[in-house]
Amino acid sequence: MKDRRSVDDLSIAELQRVLSEKKREAREARLARYRETGRARPVVPVGVLPPADGAPGPESPPRPRSLARRLFDAVLLLIEIAAVVGLVYVIYNGKNILDSLNQEAAQSIAESVQALPTLVPTPVITAIVLPSGHTPPTDPGGAQFNAAEIPESMRSLWQALPAPALPTQGPTQARRIVIPALNVDAPIVQGDGWDQLKKGVGQHIGSGDPGQPGNLVLSAHNDIFGEIFRYLDRLQPGDEIQIHTVSQIYTYFITGTRIVEPTEVSVLAPTVHSSLTLISCYPYLIDNQRIVVNADLRTQ
Repeated sequence: MKDRRSVDDLSIAELQRVLSEKKREAREARLARYRETGRARPVVPVGVLPPADGAPGPESPPRPRSLARRLFDAVLLLIEIAAVVGLVYVIYNGKNILDSLNQEAAQSIAESVQALPTLVPTPVITAIVLPSGHTPPTDPGGAQFNAAEIPESMRSLWQALPAPALPTQGPTQARRIVIPALNVDAPIVQGDGWDQLKKGVGQHIGSGDPGQPGNLVLSAHNDIFGEIFRYLDRLQPGDEIQIHTVSQIYTYFITGTRIVEPTEVSVLAPTVHSSLTLISCYPYLIDNQRIVVNADLRTQ
């Protein structure tokens, strides 16, 4: 029932309640007008986003996915699982294939090595006997290459050896030899075979060049073809030998002389320093040995 008492009859508490009620009614009326004109929206609880236009509000239940959508999602999941499984299989299978190829290659290499013939080292033969060997000119057959000096066990090998290729004489190679103590002045040619020693003093193929580290080996006859090295046994330690190239003269000094057998090919061995070796048959008109003269380069 509506209270019909006058304002003067109401207590302060009742007046406050009536005023509060009036304010609430006025506020609701104002909100109602705002809602009608679109100037106000429904109140959304704190922490809840307001729904978009046309979307169901928080109180609306989510719409269930359609059967087609669920089937599509299931197919995508199966495809992803199949891709992962396929990748794992490719990696595993590739590793097995690589291991198999490596094993086959190793086995093939091992079989190839076993099929190769056993290699036997072949000695490098530069000479069987020392150069300048020949029979004496006083022999019934005259002077000729003395094949009897070659050991019987090596004669077949000597016959099989090809003739050495003679290099073209270059500017750094020996061209002339001068031995003042013996009054020798003779040309030097490449090679020390029978034909080369007819032309002068022969340089052993592969021996060192003048003035350079190594053993320069020169040979000449003592009783034929000019008897160039007839008096090698007269040389004394300290005597000089001059070796000429196109543009240089190198001076060597004698360090020693010795008599060796024709098979003493070690005298042809290279040296680490610049040395000179002179070789000729010995004795005169007998020629069954060799005289070897050694000399070193004069550096000062």
